[in-house]
Amino acid sequence: MFLLVAISLSGLLLSCQKVIDLKLNTSSPQIVIEGNVYDQPGPDTVRISKSVNFDSTNVFPAVSGATVIIDDNAGNSETLTEIYPGTYITSSLRGIPGRTYTLSVQTGEETFTANSTMPTAVAIDSVYLENSWFTNQQVNIEFKDPPNVTNYYRLIEFVNNVQVENFFVTNDKLNNGEMITYTIWNDTNRLKSGRIVTIWLECIDESVYNYFRTASLNGEQTISPSNPLSNISKGALGYFNACTVRKKSIIVP
Repeated sequence: MFLLVAISLSGLLLSCQKVIDLKLNTSSPQIVIEGNVYDQPGPDTVRISKSVNFDSTNVFPAVSGATVIIDDNAGNSETLTEIYPGTYITSSLRGIPGRTYTLSVQTGEETFTANSTMPTAVAIDSVYLENSWFTNQQVNIEFKDPPNVTNYYRLIEFVNNVQVENFFVTNDKLNNGEMITYTIWNDTNRLKSGRIVTIWLECIDESVYNYFRTASLNGEQTISPSNPLSNISKGALGYFNACTVRKKSIIVP
């Protein structure tokens, strides 16, 4: 069993990847695309906005009126519907593990594209609370990593159905095929008695892993002013993620 903990994501950079260079205080607004396709009943969502400068408030202007299409390599295609400014949803698309999905976003005279291949799902064996030596309780998740293949994971925590801002990514390069225990650190006020804690285990592809691994220095997802390795073309910020997801909940005693 290999114990993993949430650590700072700083200092982890990849070669042979394009890094978006933001001039934090003076950069022109850039397109920001956040899209997910799951192996679960939809709708799936693509959000499109524009970046803001480092010293601006974290209110990202929505990009409305875009043409958003998701295709797969089995010949399926769907044009998404804008339900409110900057938010586009699918109506019938459902992700299938092993398929590669292509996102196309046309806004104004520009078209942005991204590809993501959906991995095979990994089941969660257990989610449980454990006392730590310097705080009251932390959430642990255990799952069996499949052998003979490199897997990439993103873990998301919800408390009473509200997503916690921090996210966590890891891979199996040091523990391929083993049982993995991952500890999600919480502040003492979050895990109050009676609250429902839900953990999502997403199996993501390498390009999505690289985005989230470099998306911020402290595990908190921020589109501006971070400098992530995006998998979207033409210097757009954000990510397109075709992933499997498994969920498990517990009630804090």
